[in-house]
Amino acid sequence: MKNELVERESAFVDQLFSEVQKVVVGQREMMERVFMGLICGGHVLLEGAPGLAKTLTVNTLARCMTLDFKRVQFTPDLLPSDVLGTVIYNHQQGEFTNKQGPVFTNLLLADEINRAPAKVQSALLEAMAERHVTIGDTTYPLPKPFLVLATQNPIEQEGTYSLPEAQLDRFMFKIRVDYPTADEELTIIDRIAVPGESRLPEVNQVITPEQIANVRKVLEEIIFEKPVREYIVSVVGATREPASAQLPGLAPFIDFGASPRASIALFQAARAHAFLRRRGYVSPEDVKAVAPDVLRHRVILSYEAEAEGKSVEEIVRVILEHVHVP
Repeated sequence: MKNELVERESAFVDQLFSEVQKVVVGQREMMERVFMGLICGGHVLLEGAPGLAKTLTVNTLARCMTLDFKRVQFTPDLLPSDVLGTVIYNHQQGEFTNKQGPVFTNLLLADEINRAPAKVQSALLEAMAERHVTIGDTTYPLPKPFLVLATQNPIEQEGTYSLPEAQLDRFMFKIRVDYPTADEELTIIDRIAVPGESRLPEVNQVITPEQIANVRKVLEEIIFEKPVREYIVSVVGATREPASAQLPGLAPFIDFGASPRASIALFQAARAHAFLRRRGYVSPEDVKAVAPDVLRHRVILSYEAEAEGKSVEEIVRVILEHVHVP
């Protein structure tokens, strides 16, 4: 029965991705992770070199949904009020009024988020974590759903501000966006070469807020057996105490392991992954599939790891290979 429910409620997913692929070539995994973040209510950080369609993908997804969408280009001179809103004095009425900022939307694209100073990044923390914003003396709830989709460029360091660990932990996923394959890149060139095809193709809106709310209810119905939940705890625990997973050799490479927020994110992401695979139950393979994107930004490596050229992806891969699978 669960499989039939998931099969029925996920029927629109293929249509959504087909609409996005009218504009975006490849990048299926990135699209899936962004959609998983949307249905789980988890924010997504996209990291990749310039020109890999990060902003284009987010823009196109927004065009396929009947959701409010706003974009903020983060710059070094950006102020918290430019994102959250501010208090304005009305001369005619002789009183102060609150002007809401672009954060009051369903989908907020924070483009090049690491170009904004710490005070702007901190101001965004309340919105991301609490789903409400305080302007002056008044606290306003944010619309539902609310999702921050942030992009950052990993290769430019000048004029950038590293995201603090507290804010990184607010992101459900950190997705590494790779270069397209040779065939995909050829398709991109062919599309550009077609006369009259320089403008973005029109896409149809296939998702409503009601559908997203319904999918979230379906996720709660997906079967999540206790051994698989224990597997999540074991994987996250191995990032804190590798010796407990019979991996003492990893201990010198890890300064700080993942927090319980990582376990929650892994739990939610595994359910969403099972949903996209049309299954009414979660398997360990779902956990393994999403673990790198959930843990990548939550495991802090030591100087020794950096000296030996170890990456977080490598550490997570070793953990997934050695932790007992139920």
